[in-house]
Amino acid sequence: MFTTKIAVVLGVISVLAVGLSIGQVSVYAQGASVSIVPNASTMGDKAFSPNPAEVKAGESVTWTNDDSQIHTATSGAVGAEDSGKVFDSGILSPKATFDFKFDQAGEVDYYCTLHPQMVGKVVVS
Repeated sequence: MFTTKIAVVLGVISVLAVGLSIGQVSVYAQGASVSIVPNASTMGDKAFSPNPAEVKAGESVTWTNDDSQIHTATSGAVGAEDSGKVFDSGILSPKATFDFKFDQAGEVDYYCTLHPQMVGKVVVS
């Protein structure tokens, strides 16, 4: 009976130790969160917050639509030939999110295709 209790206790400790070691091994890349602010369609370069968003190469930006209207986060500039070539969220309903991982350093402009006056920038170091 005593041996069984010791075995159970050691088993629990082993499971906890493995679980803790796995948690310590897991590494998640930091990144940035960008809010599409309430009333964004009237806010110009203040529609995305923070603006600019700053990340390191290999990190992601997560856009969250905190407005009551639909929006997009689309790379490039309005009417530019490369518009949407780096990323394009598609339609983001209220409370929807979009993630994009930036692999190369540089600056990436973006805008909302539905409200082109909404502009932002991601700076990747």
